[in-house]
Amino acid sequence: MSEPPGATVTLADAPTTDEPSKALTAQRVLPLRRPGRWIATAVVLVLVAQFVHGLVTNPFYQWDRWSYWFLRPTILDGLLITLQVTAYSAVLGLVGGILLALARLSKSPVLRAVSWTYVWALRSVPLIVVLIFLYNFSALYKTLSVGIPFGPALFSFDESRLATDMVVAVVGLSLNEAAYAAEVVRGGILSVDQGQHEAAAALGLPKGYQFRRIVFPQALRSIIPNYVNQLIGLIKGTSLVFYVSLLDLFGSAQTMGSTYPGDIVPLLLVVTVWYLILTSVVSVVQFYVERYYARGATRSLPPTPLQKLRTGLTDLRARIRREAAV
Repeated sequence: MSEPPGATVTLADAPTTDEPSKALTAQRVLPLRRPGRWIATAVVLVLVAQFVHGLVTNPFYQWDRWSYWFLRPTILDGLLITLQVTAYSAVLGLVGGILLALARLSKSPVLRAVSWTYVWALRSVPLIVVLIFLYNFSALYKTLSVGIPFGPALFSFDESRLATDMVVAVVGLSLNEAAYAAEVVRGGILSVDQGQHEAAAALGLPKGYQFRRIVFPQALRSIIPNYVNQLIGLIKGTSLVFYVSLLDLFGSAQTMGSTYPGDIVPLLLVVTVWYLILTSVVSVVQFYVERYYARGATRSLPPTPLQKLRTGLTDLRARIRREAAV
């Protein structure tokens, strides 16, 4: 029906859409059904429940003997040696890895060739072979000397006195760790945007200052996750120092297992739990270090486990209220 000439249309006369909008808002939104996810969750829960039940009820594990051995002085002494070897090897391996990475990125063909050869050789030889070779190094060289090549020696020392079991273990693990750390550091440095290098060079900053204050801090975002994986592998790799007569955590358990054959399984469980504790602590430290270096690289920092828990509880309460309202 057309409006008569001269008539005006007010907002009150215009059709409104409030009623359809309210009707749509009042409708309940049903979540998408995912039967496959529920089936997979149920299967996993059943398997986990069976595993826990067998772990708790199987008398073969001898949990009473496990509690006896867990904090024994022999085990704690071995744990201390494991921590010492890991700490020394991690620091020396990282320092060696940084030097090798810089050599790989150097313009000197000699440095590049030597670094590549070192990484290739140490990554190819099993760690146990390196440790045993160093343990028997005194059979090859009775004394070590420093001097002019093909000339007189400035000073020398007895290798057997210097190469204690701790030194052999730390040197072997550090040499092996440096080869892998070199590739981790090199990959982190190469991940930095080339524009950062060009901007630093345009400012006339010295090469060393560019690396310390601009390139390396940005490379740490890529280096830390990969190197922490290497560190976890290093913690477990310390179990091999038992073969060079150093009684670490695993070596102490092996020795006690030889003395008490009936407690081999509880002792292995003691070692397993301690390794789980060590790697869990390293993983927690890794999370917060990654979170620290993620500042400025992401719009928002990743939530901490406590923040995730609070968010999950809040969502659960809101879901319960919605279900109760319906």
